[in-house]
Amino acid sequence: MNNLSGRGHVAGLPAWDRCAVMGVVNVTPDSFSDGGRWFDTTTAVKHGLDLVAQGADLVDVGGESTRPGATRVDEDEELRRVIPVIRGLAAEGVVVSVDTVRASVAEQSLAAGAALVNDVSGGLADPAMIPVVADAGAPFVVMHWRGFLEGGNVRGVYEDVVTEVVDELRARVEAVLEGGIAPERLVVDPGLGFSKEAEHDLALLAHLDRLHALGRPLLVAASRKRFLGRVLAGPEGAPPPARERDAATAAVSALAAQAGAWAVRVHEVRATADAVRVARAVEGARTAAGGERDESGTAGGAPEGAR
Repeated sequence: MNNLSGRGHVAGLPAWDRCAVMGVVNVTPDSFSDGGRWFDTTTAVKHGLDLVAQGADLVDVGGESTRPGATRVDEDEELRRVIPVIRGLAAEGVVVSVDTVRASVAEQSLAAGAALVNDVSGGLADPAMIPVVADAGAPFVVMHWRGFLEGGNVRGVYEDVVTEVVDELRARVEAVLEGGIAPERLVVDPGLGFSKEAEHDLALLAHLDRLHALGRPLLVAASRKRFLGRVLAGPEGAPPPARERDAATAAVSALAAQAGAWAVRVHEVRATADAVRVARAVEGARTAAGGERDESGTAGGAPEGAR
């Protein structure tokens, strides 16, 4: 599949000719990756602007940790955390996504300047989410989700993880479309790390082409996740801390870009921004080489023996 044809465009957002980079701003004290580092509004806004300067195309702001075992925060606290940050970033011209499962938070975030709603539950956690997003005409990310992870990595049993994730996402996409969200505003996300073990995440990454069958742009959010720690540790070692998984994250970003992902969601932007640009350059070179083939099928008319 040609990357650009597979990547697609999301109505209501800029059109990028390569895999977009979504930077993460966690306005939380307990994120698995960087909890507490950007917890106050001023620091969070500055961090978002720094991510843009490093190459982020859009910034995803979240006020509630979705790591396994995290305790949920109440609505008022989530609003207190995210709304000033979204307003501050939007005022600087940043394309902002809000990472929330609450319809009320999504609604107020869109009013504050957010352009995209990234709901890890795909609208399942709050029945009001789909009507709110549909009424606003906003783009929406539907992630594969099997429930809150307050008790750990629950319901992560699969016979064929790729088939099951694709089928469950397809059913969710159909429900979201029936709820009134326009198809051209819909993004899908396989939900790496959510109710999945390392082998499940790797299988999904190996078969991103199967997710393109859903016909919607694809967001891949692998950044610093547990499965990368398992890969880096090997069979006997201890996984490195989350912030030591950025090189592995950039490798996944390059692979996802090559596989036609619309965007990758990452904590450390610079390496991934470089990775997706290299992937785009290689794609362009491949396209150019294909265009140079002559009728005999050899590149640039070179003799067979010279290739």
